[in-house]
Amino acid sequence: MPKILSDERVIEYSMEFKIRVVRLTFELDVKAIDIAKTLNLHPMMIYRWRQEYREGKFVDKPSRRISMTKESDQRKDEQAKDDEIRRLKNELSDSKKENKFLKKWGRYLKDQKKSGSGL
Repeated sequence: MPKILSDERVIEYSMEFKIRVVRLTFELDVKAIDIAKTLNLHPMMIYRWRQEYREGKFVDKPSRRISMTKESDQRKDEQAKDDEIRRLKNELSDSKKENKFLKKWGRYLKDQKKSGSGL
């Protein structure tokens, strides 16, 4: 997947990703433009990668490197936010129930004082 290198929008794609995209264009009966749209890439990038692949510039080496992308971090952040929202909703629900009970209890105490019978 892409790696952001600077403040400008310059992205470096891993060799593994480039090879997968190129193989997709060769194996599937789909135009490179359609694959580019699906992957949010510029079509010229795919055409250049295909040319470099044919010229042997891409070497498909198995890698033991683990890809750490921002997407996985984003998913974790979204999950943490969802968990926090769920927790806060539960807390709000509990607080509303407690508030409702205290209002009823306050009315009950008022009624008891009015009637003259104390607790």
